[in-house]
Amino acid sequence: MVLIQSEMRSALQIATTFAYLRPNHVLVSRGVAAFRPPLLPPRLTAAKMKVRAFSTSEREMEESAVSKKPSVCTADELHYVSVSNSDWKVALWRYNPPPQAPPRNHPLLLLSGVATNAIGYDLSPESSFARYMCSQGFDTWILEVRGAGLSTQGSDLKDIEQSARAISDQMEATAHIATDEVLPLAESDNSVVKGDLTGIATVWDESKLVTKLTETFMLLSERLSGFLSEGQSKLVSAKFFDQISQLLEDSFLSERFDEIRVKLSSLLEARQNSAVTSQIRDLSQKLVNIIEESQRSVSPQLYNLINLQERFFTTIEDFQKQLELIVKYDWDFDHYLEEDVPAVMEYIRAQSKPKDGKLLAVGHSMGGILLYAMLSRCGFKGRDPGLAAIVTLASSLDYTSSKSTLKLLLPLADPAQALNVPVVPLGALLAAAYPLSSRPPYVLSWLNQLISAEDMMHPELLRKLVLNNFCTVPAKLILQLRTAFREGGLCDRSGTFFYKDHLHKSEVPVLAIAGDQDLICPPEAVYETAKLIPEQSVTYKVFGEPEGPHYAHYDLVGGRLAVDQVYPCIIQFLSHYD
Repeated sequence: MVLIQSEMRSALQIATTFAYLRPNHVLVSRGVAAFRPPLLPPRLTAAKMKVRAFSTSEREMEESAVSKKPSVCTADELHYVSVSNSDWKVALWRYNPPPQAPPRNHPLLLLSGVATNAIGYDLSPESSFARYMCSQGFDTWILEVRGAGLSTQGSDLKDIEQSARAISDQMEATAHIATDEVLPLAESDNSVVKGDLTGIATVWDESKLVTKLTETFMLLSERLSGFLSEGQSKLVSAKFFDQISQLLEDSFLSERFDEIRVKLSSLLEARQNSAVTSQIRDLSQKLVNIIEESQRSVSPQLYNLINLQERFFTTIEDFQKQLELIVKYDWDFDHYLEEDVPAVMEYIRAQSKPKDGKLLAVGHSMGGILLYAMLSRCGFKGRDPGLAAIVTLASSLDYTSSKSTLKLLLPLADPAQALNVPVVPLGALLAAAYPLSSRPPYVLSWLNQLISAEDMMHPELLRKLVLNNFCTVPAKLILQLRTAFREGGLCDRSGTFFYKDHLHKSEVPVLAIAGDQDLICPPEAVYETAKLIPEQSVTYKVFGEPEGPHYAHYDLVGGRLAVDQVYPCIIQFLSHYD
């Protein structure tokens, strides 16, 4: 809770600078062909395969169709797919075409933006991009990558279903609290014995503290191996030691602590064995003794103000939680690209059986960036990406030439700070800010402009989008995505492969769509990537008129006019290549 509150304050402080931004003008496209294909009659396709039962195999991909969907899932079916090199099961929302819909040759995969789930594509029956595409005959699937929406970590179908229900309940509860209740921050518990120092024995469990401290050092030396580089591990260790050192800053025992710090640092770098473990425990005991001795040096009159033991215990617990977050949220953009997306594409092909083995795909924001990166990787390797055509909505590999508001979030992605704040709970931050943006005196009403242009999205749909669509995002993911704001654009985790460099090698047809008042991915950013694609393969279009209506970042998939203007354009394009 302390971590979330701290991050909320930092994010909102940075976010307040957004209020000074003004909408961008519509970019006039040059050098990119306008798309005017004729409407083609639908072609026949083989009947779609039924969903196979849940199975587990070491050689085959684990599959499941959840029989009891949680309430937050509005799709016809909910599937789960195992991801290689991970215990994550990513969620797939499936929408089955009605019998009267025109038959299609290819299934359709929808990819969402960073820290968002499937809800953005299905806000309501009347404003649902997923259901619109389904009604046009497309076997439509929405991917929720690891850490997003109903994706979960589970060993069997029962565990997965329970986890999905728990996530759904939590999402609905968050929305209820944000709109209907105001919860006061919990005050710290100062129920420790007051008065003289004889009460210390009732709160000072030396054995428990030694065990806690030893476990923490073991986490640093063992569990983080494979998750962080050697330099990053040292940085994390140094931060923890600095926190303890601050507790002893005015103590005459600080020099003794420094000696223990040097010895522990050396042990943490050694390969673990029983002897090293024993030494770490001995040093933990000595450190606890120092804290205890320092506490005894504090006079009873100051006891209520300086509870060193309590602060020491809290420091250990908070640091352990930080380590757990670093381990749990250990993925970046390339994990999505190399593991999550290929796994679900293989799964969808197995379910829908397209004759040529290809899919159609639509990606919004980061979803479109994933599609661009896939085309670039496959172009570089001379490999078929397995995509018949793609549509990107408000996506770019290079934001350097634009005035994207995402630049203001870059300070949160400092490498050192990312270890201190391993995750950004975007969903919690927006839920906390929602009452300030939707109720008088509308202190944060400008936040709505980042999501939707004025009068473009129904208030209830905007509320649902803000409160139910956003998730927690790993700092490692932000670290990689921020390279899109540097010279050369987005690059892989090694920093040596720039995705825009090989986009010209792709022959996959692309429709790149921008919103005229998109402050997150302005039209000039969309065009910056679109112009790299061979002219015969790309179509670039900006939605929005000088006098209105206007389109912001999420209006392309959920705005009130999207169903009449944006969706038909996408259908026309995809039908030409289906």
